[in-house]
Amino acid sequence: MASSAPKILLAKPGLVTSAKFGRGGGGGGGAGEDDAAASLRSRLPPNGSLNLLSDSWEFHTDRFLSFLTDNTEFMVVGVIGTTGVGKSTILNEIYGFDPSSNVGMLPPFAIQSEETRAMAKHCTIGIEPRVSTERIILLDTQPVFSPSVLAEMIRPDGSSTVSVISGESLSAELAHELTSIQLGVLLASICHVILVVSEGVHDASMWRLMLTVDLLKHGIPDPSSVSFKHSQSSNSTTEKEKVEKITESGLDYMATPVFVHSKICDQELCPANCEQMKKAVAQYFRSSSFLKAQNKIISTENNTGTTNLYIQSDEPEPASPKLFLLPSKGKDDVLRPQYESYTLMLSRLRDQVLSMDGPSFSRTVSERDWLKNSAKIWDIVKNSPIIADYCKTLRSSGLFRR
Repeated sequence: MASSAPKILLAKPGLVTSAKFGRGGGGGGGAGEDDAAASLRSRLPPNGSLNLLSDSWEFHTDRFLSFLTDNTEFMVVGVIGTTGVGKSTILNEIYGFDPSSNVGMLPPFAIQSEETRAMAKHCTIGIEPRVSTERIILLDTQPVFSPSVLAEMIRPDGSSTVSVISGESLSAELAHELTSIQLGVLLASICHVILVVSEGVHDASMWRLMLTVDLLKHGIPDPSSVSFKHSQSSNSTTEKEKVEKITESGLDYMATPVFVHSKICDQELCPANCEQMKKAVAQYFRSSSFLKAQNKIISTENNTGTTNLYIQSDEPEPASPKLFLLPSKGKDDVLRPQYESYTLMLSRLRDQVLSMDGPSFSRTVSERDWLKNSAKIWDIVKNSPIIADYCKTLRSSGLFRR
């Protein structure tokens, strides 16, 4: 009897309960299972994708809208990071995907295989959404600062195939950097929580990106208020004037970032290094908007006698950004770790994210309206005069990645 084709978990239908988002299935098999799943996914037809952003950098809601409801009790978690840092693996864990209980199913988010790494390619293009039983909307984004993304958007003459800033023709290198910034600004505007994932303890590129997002984000409303602001504009008002009116209104919304550093060596997980990382992230973001809305810190219990790796500030003011250190994963994850195992820490990261009280949108909004209004926010981001001015500064100074 022939086996059926593998299926992707695009969404888990389920009733909305009053219980807080609880831990579901565990996460992840070995590296061999990840590679096999990625190989199967590569043979699936392209219509398995729900991509919100097209190759032309336009926002599309049609396909994903059918997976959403009029429910107003939902949570949006986005992820941003460079290539191969584990963004999709983390989101699969938050989704609650358990390969042992979903035989024949591919994980909701594609995981980079050895073949993909060898060919210097990436799995996610634009933004891939999924929604879980608990009505958690998960947004996986294409890698930022990625050579493979740049290779796909560069023309022979060096210009960009993607219109990043409306009405502007940019070099591929400049457009590539702006796509990363725009993705960050969008997630900060439409998510409750952003997972900012870096590799190792010495990579500060994502910290710098989020400071830039903080610089350029202000004035862009959340998905519950964008319709109201647009309705106040005259029909004769140009799109640029509408954007300026919204940004001048002073409406500020900022999702809560969780800085995750993955692939940490066991020797780097000692308490002294954890304390240094805590101080470093607190100092780096001491004057950012990310801290203004935070009124409580991650608190954890550790009754096992092992080292507590959740970072929390000892000082009530200013609050420290949420920071999580994720150990490297061994080939079979069977060696006894000195502190915490990869599998355990990955599950604890899920528990911590789902127990967070992120900022609330200014008004009650349904899942379907959230998506429709997110498309409007994307238009605001692309037409933002603040981002356009920043683009001109980068182009005139030449201070962008080449």
